[in-house]
Amino acid sequence: MNASDHLVQGLRNDAVAADWPAISDSEIAWLRGRFPQIDGDSRLLWHSPRPMSAAAIVESRAGRVFVKRQHRSVRTAASLTEEHRFIAHLAAAGVPVVHVMRDHGGSTALEHGDWTYEVHAVCAGLDLYRDAPSWAPLTDLAQAWEAGRMLATLHGGSTGYCAPQRSTHLLVARDDLIRAADPIATLKRQLHDRPALADYLANKSWESDLRQSMVPWHAGIAARLQTEPVLWAHNDWHASNLLWRREGDGMVVDTVFDFGLASPTSALFDLATAVERNAIAWLAPERDAHAVHADTALALLDGYRQVLPLSAQRVHLLADLLPLVHVDFALSEVEYFHGVTGASADADLAYHDFLLGHADWFRTGAGQSLLAVLHAAA
Repeated sequence: MNASDHLVQGLRNDAVAADWPAISDSEIAWLRGRFPQIDGDSRLLWHSPRPMSAAAIVESRAGRVFVKRQHRSVRTAASLTEEHRFIAHLAAAGVPVVHVMRDHGGSTALEHGDWTYEVHAVCAGLDLYRDAPSWAPLTDLAQAWEAGRMLATLHGGSTGYCAPQRSTHLLVARDDLIRAADPIATLKRQLHDRPALADYLANKSWESDLRQSMVPWHAGIAARLQTEPVLWAHNDWHASNLLWRREGDGMVVDTVFDFGLASPTSALFDLATAVERNAIAWLAPERDAHAVHADTALALLDGYRQVLPLSAQRVHLLADLLPLVHVDFALSEVEYFHGVTGASADADLAYHDFLLGHADWFRTGAGQSLLAVLHAAA
C-alpha cells in the first residue's frame, strides 16, 4: 500500500516509510469541489508524520484547513461520523474542541474510492507537541496539571451524551475486556466478527499468554467497575493531541483534537490512559526507573481533581486500571497490522511488546513504583 516516499513515525520511534500515500494535489482538488472552506487555488503546506492515516494542512484563499484521510477498511463515513457527533456534543457543552467542517451537503465525512475524508479548521492554538511521538512523556508539570484539568472539563461536558458503542474495533480504545467478568471468554466471542484478529491469534498461545500477563491484574476489576459509570471519553489523552495558548506566565489548553480512539469507556479509563500516555517513557531503550515520570502522573491527577474530585476508592481503582488500560486497543492494533496493512512485524510488536509487554512492565520495580505513588495519592 505504500505508494510514496513519505516518512512517518514508526513503532520504535524511528522514521519509516508510510503505509499510506501522502495526500496529493489531485485529492485536494476533488475536496475543493465539495468543501466551501477550500476555496480557489490551494497548496499543501505540511504532511503529518502520524503513521495510521494520512493528514495534511492545506492553505487556500479561504484560509488553512486540516485534511485527514483514512482507508475505508479502517473508517467508513458512518463510523467516522460517530466521532464527529461526540465532538459536536462537547462543543455545545462549551468544551474547546476542534471544529469539524461540513461539505455542501452538510456531511462531515466523505467517501471517495478507497478512502474516507474529513476536514477540520486549523485552530489558533500552538501545536507544541506536533512532532512528539505519541508515547513521549510530558515533562512540563504545569502543562501536565493543565492537561488533567482539561480532561476533567471534557468529562464534565461528556456527561449526558448517550450513543451506542463504536461500530468498529479497529484503532478504537474500548474497555470491553476490562469490564468483562471473563475477558478470555469475551474475546473468544468477539473473534467471530473479527476474522483478521482471529487469524493472527490462531498461531499464538494467546489464552495462556493472557492468563499469565493480563488476568492476574484483572482479578476483581470487573466487579469494581460496576459502580463506574459508562462515559464517552477521548481515550488518547496525550499532549500531542492538545493545542496550547499562552495565558499569563503559563500555557493553557486551547483546543482538544484527534478523537479517533473515542468510545464509551469511563472517566477513570480515560484518566488512566492519560497517565500511561504521558508519564511513562515507553520508547526508552531501558524501561527502568528513569522511564517513570511519577511527578507527571501526580500533576495530571491533581489538575483533574481541581475540577472533578475523586474519592480515595476511585483513585485506588485508577491505579489498578493502569496495567490493563491498553488491552483492548493493543488487540485492535494487532488486528489493524495483520488484517489491513499486512505488516507482520508490526502485528508481532503490538502483540508482544504492547499487549503483553506493557502489562508485564507493571510487575517490574519501575512499574510497581508508579502504582505505589498513585495509591499513595488516594
